[in-house]
Amino acid sequence: MQIRTLLAGTALAALLAGCAAGPTDQAAAPEMEATTATYQGTLPCRNCDGIDLNVTLNGEEQGATEERTFDLEASYRAHPQDPPDENYAGNWEVLEGTEQDPTATVYELTPDGEGQTYYFLRVDEQTLELIDPNLRRFQNSEMLQLKRL
Repeated sequence: MQIRTLLAGTALAALLAGCAAGPTDQAAAPEMEATTATYQGTLPCRNCDGIDLNVTLNGEEQGATEERTFDLEASYRAHPQDPPDENYAGNWEVLEGTEQDPTATVYELTPDGEGQTYYFLRVDEQTLELIDPNLRRFQNSEMLQLKRL
């Protein structure tokens, strides 16, 4: 529940500052993609030293919906309330296009049960970037990127 509040705060701050519209560097997907990809990064946090985010995508973009699953883990660094780690699991979809780039690839992660839907722009094969629910990049987009392990 905490990550929703913090991400919403980050999103609101970014939206108030204005959205950055920049080209995305799209690399062609290889014919045989790995069936599991893990991305990690640290997102900014207003009340702590950062939110460590770990996202594992299982399945392939062209695979069946039920085979495309994800696990998302979030932990807070030096948060004054010391909240527990958050873990979400569910399915992911592939969306095509954003307001700035109609050819962009976006992953929509929908948790099972309670939890918000997350949207990640595939910047390249090694980088995902958290974007807003309207599929727009935030001004501080480089601070919202996860790198593939």
